[in-house]
Amino acid sequence: MTKPICRIAPLCAAVASVLLWTACANHSVKADASLKPDKDRKPAPEFALKDSNGQTVHLSDYKGKVVLLDFWATWCGPCKIEMPWFVELQKEYGSQGLQIVGVAMDDSSTQEIQNFVKEMGVNYPVLIGKEAVGQAYGGVDVLPTTFFIDRDGKIVAREFGLQSRSLFVDNIKKALGQ
Repeated sequence: MTKPICRIAPLCAAVASVLLWTACANHSVKADASLKPDKDRKPAPEFALKDSNGQTVHLSDYKGKVVLLDFWATWCGPCKIEMPWFVELQKEYGSQGLQIVGVAMDDSSTQEIQNFVKEMGVNYPVLIGKEAVGQAYGGVDVLPTTFFIDRDGKIVAREFGLQSRSLFVDNIKKALGQ
């Protein structure tokens, strides 16, 4: 009886892996890099989350900056593709008022997240996410999910899934007023 199960188990694991990857990777939505008009912008929900060093960070700490708020997870393949872009974009646009903030939404330990962030060369704050914060932003059912928040703390765009680097650049430039 156990032999058929032993043969099926690796197949089931492979199918589960493909389904998990598909759930994370194939939810990108065609985006046009257009920001919401001022009248349609809603305030970004305030939050207080700990960074990987245990310090509390509030969204309001970044008032006056354009914030790219990225919800991600260590296991998310598309997230791993975007993170090096965000490192480059933080270097390129940080002096102009951009602040990228990552929010880790998985169940990894703080130490695992710190190790992952170091391995990825992340040069922007990474916060330990809470489900309630994701819900406050309308639910973060797809990873990555990225919000663009203007200098007044209002959401100007939201992107689901893996998007092109050029779309991020376009949204950043528009949010910065370029």
